[in-house]
Amino acid sequence: MNTYEAVRTLLAVRSYQDKPIPAEVVDKIVESAHLTASSQNRQPWHFIVVQDHSMLQKLGELATTGRYVAQAPLAVVVLVDQASRFGVSDGSRAIQSMMLTAWSEGVGSNWTGFRGFEPVKEVLGIPEQYDILAIVPFGYPAEKIGRGKKKRKPLNEVVSRERFGQPYQP
Repeated sequence: MNTYEAVRTLLAVRSYQDKPIPAEVVDKIVESAHLTASSQNRQPWHFIVVQDHSMLQKLGELATTGRYVAQAPLAVVVLVDQASRFGVSDGSRAIQSMMLTAWSEGVGSNWTGFRGFEPVKEVLGIPEQYDILAIVPFGYPAEKIGRGKKKRKPLNEVVSRERFGQPYQP
């Protein structure tokens, strides 16, 4: 799948098959985060790959915005260095890279949370210098979902040409 097709068709997946993700796909997902560009190449992040079923269950209990983490065969906990001015931006870019890479391999995902994971820090032994930006579960979709069926505002409502309010016509 080419990049545009992945962006065009990516949908949030919150229910997963009870099917492991092959190691080579997990490696691609994680490496795509690692390869993501960051401001001044500081890479103010750390990624924790979680595949242990009992730990995924625990993360599902603690992630109040994403209980479905417990069903996933894989989750990546994305940490950002608190001292980094660009940590949230850089970490968000890495998450998008992982989600698009996973989608191109037939693996669904969805961003859960936005910080506020203090109990997770304790469970995973995360040093004080890091904040948890998100927990991103990954898995094969439990239900067949249509690719590219997105509800979006019309392009001319969210894009201008040259100045705000001047219509953009593709």
